[in-house]
Amino acid sequence: MTRTQIHIPTLVRIKEGAVERVGIYARRNDFSHVVVLHSDGLPPELLERLYNGLTSESVSILHSWPVRQASFEQARDLFSRIPAKTCAIVGFGGGKALDVAKYTAFLSGIPYISVPTSLSNDGICSPHSSLTLEGRRKSLPSAMPFGIVIDTKVCLAAPELLWLSGIGDLVAKLTANFDWKLAFHALGTPIDDFAALLSDATVFQLIARPKHDLQGMRLLGTSLMLNGVAMGVCGSSRPASGSEHLISHALDSLGGRPRLHGLQVGVATYLVSLLQKQSSDTIATLFQQIGFWHAVESNPFFRADWLEALRRAPDIKEDFYTVLSSRDCLPEAEDHLRNDPFLRKSVVD
Repeated sequence: MTRTQIHIPTLVRIKEGAVERVGIYARRNDFSHVVVLHSDGLPPELLERLYNGLTSESVSILHSWPVRQASFEQARDLFSRIPAKTCAIVGFGGGKALDVAKYTAFLSGIPYISVPTSLSNDGICSPHSSLTLEGRRKSLPSAMPFGIVIDTKVCLAAPELLWLSGIGDLVAKLTANFDWKLAFHALGTPIDDFAALLSDATVFQLIARPKHDLQGMRLLGTSLMLNGVAMGVCGSSRPASGSEHLISHALDSLGGRPRLHGLQVGVATYLVSLLQKQSSDTIATLFQQIGFWHAVESNPFFRADWLEALRRAPDIKEDFYTVLSSRDCLPEAEDHLRNDPFLRKSVVD
């Protein structure tokens, strides 16, 4: 009998004012010397709050470096510069900085503390890092963060579009889990029932109260974190990523106008739900309620890009069966893009 062994965050704080308390959390875990990797261009006052919290607890900041690009090459360069006495790496800022910090900590074999300043995707707590390698986007294996510290007030102050992006990435779990079950029935792909259940639960927890306020940030942060844990439980991205992510990856490969990952994934999730014939009303209603459709329609996608992405998507990952593998979905998807009341305004000529 195979037993599942998982690594999950030991330190979890999701509360207002958490940034100033990172020093307390570091001291309690004997992290006396840390390196900070932060988003380039982060407001100086935010950095000051983190630094003051660390130094007030006698935690030495060995280095603090800005992350300018989410690339394997930058992570490798930073890894070569990490001092031997470093006890932990603190990632502070948006997704690029967190992914580089996570991968640098993984290469170094030392604990990583994730301190996001926005909640735009589930990379804040996952066993993978989304980095470019020689200019191509890759999902590279990493270690789960030792700690995740979410300051709800800091995240609430981030642009609302990032919150919408986080919800778009979270709702994708509905279609990802459906694809996972399709893969089981078609190919015998193993399913971890607990991981699938946990992933589904994270979405419905948020749907119960989708508010852009402090409590809403706590719920979204908790949901994204638990979805990262679901990936750790089964050692796979399947509870978080299905055909909707393949479409998003294909859009990225076209090299067009860069968009927030969660916005792409959110629209793709709704389209895929129509192809799967499940959860469409739930997703559409949630997106109407939070203003997701309005945000996308104000800066719509191009239909030609989406049709090309749909052609490429089934071949993005080998042996990754989804609804796109089950039949030729392109004619049906094109019909939805042209005639669905939400998609025809979000994806235009």
